[in-house]
Parts: sequence; structure tokens; C-alpha cells
Amino acid sequence: MSVPMLKIGAVLSTMAMVTNWMSQTLPSLVGLNGTAISRGGSSERIVSALYPSPEEGWQIYSSAQDADGKCICTVVAPAQNMCNRDPRSRQLRQLMEKVQNISQSMEVLDLRTYRDLQYVRNTENLMKVVDGKLKVASENPRSLNPKGFQELKDKVNQLLPLLPVLEQYKADAKMILRLREEVRNLSLVLMAIQEEMGAYDYEELRQRVLLLETRLHSCMQKLGCGKLTGVSNPITVRASGSRFGSWMTDTMIPSSDNRVWSMDGYFKGRRVLEYRTMTDFMKGQNFVQHLLPHPWAGTGHVVYNGSLYYNKYQSNIIIKYHFRSRSVLVQRSLSGAGYNNTFPYSWGGSSDIDLMADENGLWAVYTTIPNAGNIVISRLEPQSLEVLQTWDTGFPKRSAGESFMICGTLYVTNSHLAGAKIYFAYYTNTSSYEYTDIPFHNQYSHISMMDYNPRERVLYTWNNGHQVLYNVTLFQVIKTSED
Repeated sequence: MSVPMLKIGAVLSTMAMVTNWMSQTLPSLVGLNGTAISRGGSSERIVSALYPSPEEGWQIYSSAQDADGKCICTVVAPAQNMCNRDPRSRQLRQLMEKVQNISQSMEVLDLRTYRDLQYVRNTENLMKVVDGKLKVASENPRSLNPKGFQELKDKVNQLLPLLPVLEQYKADAKMILRLREEVRNLSLVLMAIQEEMGAYDYEELRQRVLLLETRLHSCMQKLGCGKLTGVSNPITVRASGSRFGSWMTDTMIPSSDNRVWSMDGYFKGRRVLEYRTMTDFMKGQNFVQHLLPHPWAGTGHVVYNGSLYYNKYQSNIIIKYHFRSRSVLVQRSLSGAGYNNTFPYSWGGSSDIDLMADENGLWAVYTTIPNAGNIVISRLEPQSLEVLQTWDTGFPKRSAGESFMICGTLYVTNSHLAGAKIYFAYYTNTSSYEYTDIPFHNQYSHISMMDYNPRERVLYTWNNGHQVLYNVTLFQVIKTSED
């Protein structure tokens, strides 16, 4: 008997910063016994705990069925250690550090005693010679002539370096006593933790967490793409810069790279600020400056695989600027594309050419005179910037507030002001479109940049001088293995 198709609506909010927010505002949402705990927290706590440190853990906060019996899964990920906030975990980490310190001390002690033992062995024959001469001199003092006395004195002088070696042995003996006391203290603490943890085996719990992470990663791979059905409330990260601008993280590189880039203004700008982490961006610290060789136009920039793609000021030329080499790798004209406020979004700002990236690659959204001002989508080859394929959506660009790509679908807002909603969707896989009605809260009433990051599954926006994030809800149909 075939298993029916499961319809799963998944909240794909896998960015690390939202995970930490959830873990702060929804503490211990799923305990070891699976008991759910109610929500809590405030908007201030959301901002302060937005981006976790690398050791933060995976969180799962709900699982249910709707009225029709369809499986509804809500997943917040990724993270790495469910026991991170347990004080016993902190104690164990401290114990591991102590063990490491003791191990290093033991290695130093072993190396030193081995070296000293070799020195003693090398002087063993000399000691025997001196001992023999002393015995002869004591039995027959007259046999010790001036020459023999000088030779004996020289031999004794050769043995003098043994004195500091012996002193080192004494110091090592004291170190051994200290290490023995450390080991005793560690044993007492470990016994206390073992009594506190009771029946739970820490290593077993760790293995269970690793297995859960593996299964969740597999699940997220299956839930890789889908149709946009909702946008979360805004999360304000920072208020900085002028009314217009753009900010972003890399849309392709591994999640271990947490750099953030900020570009203030919409025309003639050349200054790009690169922050080390999202926390540094929130605090406005630890950044380096890139001075672009050519000024930019608009706010439709994107960082893709270590390079910045942007529209050159007063032209339809796209530039690929590599951050590490601080050089332009390639630039190419987007044939026929309007520029210099010929076909901007409704807010203007030289937003004629909007570059973006999603799960399917690099895109350019613009329009041309032959297309009568309707939005055109072109998929670009990232290395050469050649146009691979183009779609005419039929939607007038001047009527759009902003747009962004998710899973090969272009979503368009009907305004950049308060009351805006996601109004139109164009599907490149079927060359078809539909009108949508997906509301979102335009908190600061003037959006001049809105882009999706497929690596974090979140919308980045520049809203009237505020840098704001939106989580997205995607819907997809997944077939079971028996289908």
C-alpha cells in the first residue's frame, strides 16, 4: 500500500542569530522529556541575543498537526550543543581545561627528567673515576702529588653542573605533589557532578544530540526550497547610516564566515565597510574599509562567494569586486538595461539594476525600453557575468517597491512605504506568474533595499536608516520514499 504524500509547511529560519534569539526568548522550549514551555522575552532581548557564539546549540520548538491531519513542522536551526547553558556543562569544560593543563605539565616534567637523566648517565663514568682517585688518596695520601691533585680538582669541577640538576629534581618533586593535589581535587569535583547528574550519562546525551543534528541536517536538505507563504515580524539589528543604503552577508560561502558588509547611500559611493561578525556590526566595531575603484549606483548590491557585485554609477555595467585581492575581477555591460533613474523602483534612488542571489545562483533584475519598463529577470554566470537566460515578467518596475529572489521565484512588493505587501510572484521554472497577498510590517516606513540570503534563509532590509531582518516561511510538498 502506497504511503500518501505528506504536505509539510516549514518555517525555514535556519540562521544562527534567529536560533539564539529563539533560545533566549523561548528558554528550554523542549526539555529532555519533550515538555513544551510557553514563550517569553522582549524586543530588547531579541536584538542583544540575535547572533550566537559558535558553541550555541540546535533548538526545536514545536511540532503539531493541523485540523486536516497534515504534518506541520516548525524548525529553528542550526546550533551545536543543547547542554551549553547547563552549569554542569560549564563545570565539565573547566575540568577539561584543568586536565589539559595537568597533561601539559606532565609532558614538561617528563621531558625535563628525561633530559636530566641523560646528563647523569653521561657523567656516570666521570663520577667513578673521581671516586677511585679519592679512595686511593685516602688510603695513601702521599700518592697525591700536585699534578694528581690538580687532575682531581678538574674532575670535581666537571661534576659541579650536577648541582643545579639535583635542584631541578627537587623542584620537580614539588611539582609532582601539586599535580597529585590537582588530580585529587578533580576526582572530588567529578564525583560531585556524577552524583548530581544521577542516571544521565553525559556521553550518551552528547551522542543523542549528534544523531539529532544529523537527522535535522537531512531534514533541512529536503526542505531546501519552497513557495513563500509568510514573512515574520521585523527584527531591528542596528540603526546606522543615512536613509538609504544596503547591508548583507555572503550568500554562498560556509556559515563559519560571519562577515557583514555595509554600503551607505545610493549613488556615487565607494566606501564599503567589512565587519568581522554580526555582533561587531551591531556594535559598530572591528571593521575594515574597502575603497571601490568605481562608484556604485542604487542599493541592489550582493556579496556572492567572496566578491561584491554592483552596478557602476551612471552606466549599465556590472562590476565584480573581489574582497580578498581588493581588485576588480570582471566588468560587463548588461545589454539594453536602463540606468540613472530610467527604470527605478518606486522610491527612485538609481535603483535601475538590482543584483541578487538565491539557491539557484546569481540574478539581475532590471528593465529595458523594448520591454516597455516591465521587470526583466536575467540569470548570470558568476565568473564572466554573461547572461544565461532571461524572462520578461510583464510587471511594471516603477510600480514595484522592491523585489527579491527565493528558489528561482521573483517576489515583488507593491510599495516601499508603510502598508506594503508582497504583491506579485514570477516563477522562472515555469515562466508563469501570480498575484499574491503576503503582508509584512514595514516598521520604519521607507524600504530602500530588500534582499534574500539563501544561506541564512532571511530577508535583509535597509529601512529608513535601520538595518532590519525578516524571517521567511516557505511551503513545499515532499514525497515519502515509498511514493
